[in-house]
Amino acid sequence: MSQLILQGSALTQQLVAAICEQVGGVSKLKEKYVQLKVGRAIDLAEITRLREMFPIDINMLPDKFSPEAVKLVVCDMDSTLINIECIDEIADFAGKKREVSSITEAAMSGELDFAESLTQRVALLKGLDVSVLERVFDERLSLNPGAELLLDHLKSSDIRFALVSGGFSFFTQKLKNQLDFAFCYANELEIVDQKLTGKVVGGIVDATVKADYLQSLCDELGIEPGCAVAIGDGANDLKMMALAGLGVAYHAKPKVQMRANCTLNHSGLEGLLGLLDI
Repeated sequence: MSQLILQGSALTQQLVAAICEQVGGVSKLKEKYVQLKVGRAIDLAEITRLREMFPIDINMLPDKFSPEAVKLVVCDMDSTLINIECIDEIADFAGKKREVSSITEAAMSGELDFAESLTQRVALLKGLDVSVLERVFDERLSLNPGAELLLDHLKSSDIRFALVSGGFSFFTQKLKNQLDFAFCYANELEIVDQKLTGKVVGGIVDATVKADYLQSLCDELGIEPGCAVAIGDGANDLKMMALAGLGVAYHAKPKVQMRANCTLNHSGLEGLLGLLDI
């Protein structure tokens, strides 16, 4: 027995019927998604084929994952919770956005070591006035579609939300204050005389640190990592996604989509609610 979760703006009764014809099974309509129960095993190759045929998100949860047991969601920030890569937008004020963006893209795709790439990118910000950070937040940063809906439903379901980022604490803390979620962790930019020095304070939040942070939150909450969900878009999210009970790729790089348990390409962040049956 397999259960598929279907969701996305293009989801229609006709499309559900077409998928049922492909795989067999019985569909159950929820408010924003469909659960499709199939009386046989379905493998990744078949799910991949279905994804290529139909313009919606089609996912199957891992066998050992229980949505009702989830107590924690750990989310990446840049290009996941929010619409931008903050460091690229900061670099724009130094006239270096193209240079920094190309490094960011390579790092998120897993082509460059994340810590080395961040050190290289932050160095290019040296001398910028700290007021640039506020301008990026106010003028360029927006939440991705479904973010507030997701957070509201997680809160009402007593599921804690944590934001962890290879970006900067200036932005994670402001988002925490604005959206009132439980935890956040990110790199801290070094600032001297109201100027960016081109360095970060302390160690860099890379893939290993993200996974360690997820584990530390589980320890704090007294739960197993299997009761946590990790969602992200870049290669530096893969370790925490592998540790969690469910790893979700959100409009992610190809390498991340290949290794995630579930992918969201046609839904906003509210698509996570369908995976959790909320």
